[in-house]
This record gives sequence, structure tokens and C-alpha cells, in this order.
Amino acid sequence: MADQVPLQFVTLVGSLRRASLNAAVAKALPALAPEGVSISALGSVGAFPLYDADVQDQGFPAPVLLMAEQIRAADGVIIVTPEYNYSMPGVLKNAIDWLSRVTPQPLAGKPVAIQTASPGAIGGARAQYHLRQSLVFLDAMVLNRPEAMIGLAGQKIDAEAQELTDGATRDFLARQLVALAALARKLKA
Repeated sequence: MADQVPLQFVTLVGSLRRASLNAAVAKALPALAPEGVSISALGSVGAFPLYDADVQDQGFPAPVLLMAEQIRAADGVIIVTPEYNYSMPGVLKNAIDWLSRVTPQPLAGKPVAIQTASPGAIGGARAQYHLRQSLVFLDAMVLNRPEAMIGLAGQKIDAEAQELTDGATRDFLARQLVALAALARKLKA
């Protein structure tokens, strides 16, 4: 049956900071995955050079090609990112710009969930909406609901220990993973 198909998701973190709230969220996801779903981390978006068509003309950087292949092989992607200045971080936008140039496009038709964590009350909502715009262009299949925006994240995440400490947030993220798995299985059917 389609609901028994094992799935492999990958996480793409839009932060470079060692004690990142969002990296802590991504680290918690494998333990929250529903039965039949495994989750592994992609490499750092910090390994990508700034996008430059002249660099691309010399050949795609190895980290870009590796991430593109890992995304292509995955059944779904979970992007976990902070919000910087009412938008997504530059390193994440840079990674998307690089990945958008790879053929075949690794995110086209791929189920994608977005999660944001922020010390602010609205939990990175504006970053999510800008990220969704870029993903529409890439023809990604973005999960619409439930949206995962973790507000006041400093009270729910121990950034130094890289641990998600709030039970209600853990439960909510687990429900989003169930929804992403259902979307991925529907698209595979």
C-alpha cells in the first residue's frame, strides 16, 4: 500500500551559526519522524560560493552538485531557517540560486516542508513567505498546512545543547512531518 512506502527526507538548514535555533530544530526531526520515515541532514549551505554565472561557466562547485543529487534522491525536503530582516537568510537564497541552475532541477515536483524558528513572536513568518515565492519558481510542491513557525524559540529550544525542549512544539512538528509524508506518498502514487 502507498501508506507503507518507506520515505527518506533531507533537511536543509538556512543558518550557519554554531548555536543556531534552527539547526537544533533540524537535529530534533529524525526522532519526531513518523513510522516509515527517515530524516538525514544535507551539508551546509555555507559550503557554496556566492552565486556567479562566471563560476558556473567553469563548472558547478562540488558541494552544489552533491546537495542537488541528495535532494533529487530524497522523497522530500524540510527547510529549516531563521528569518533575517523580514526575509530568508542570504546563505539560503544563495543555495537556492545555485540549486536552481542544476539540470534536472532537483526541487521540481519535490515535496517540501518549511519550518522557521525565531526569538520573535511570529516565528519567522515573513521568511517563510519569501521562501515560498522562490520555491514556486522552482516548481517545488510546498506543503501548505500545517505551517511550522516557532515563535519565542529561545524559550523552547536550548541552542547551546542543540535540543528542542518544548513538548508542544515537538508534537506540532511531528504532525507536520506526518502531513509531509502523506503528501510525498500521494505524489508517489
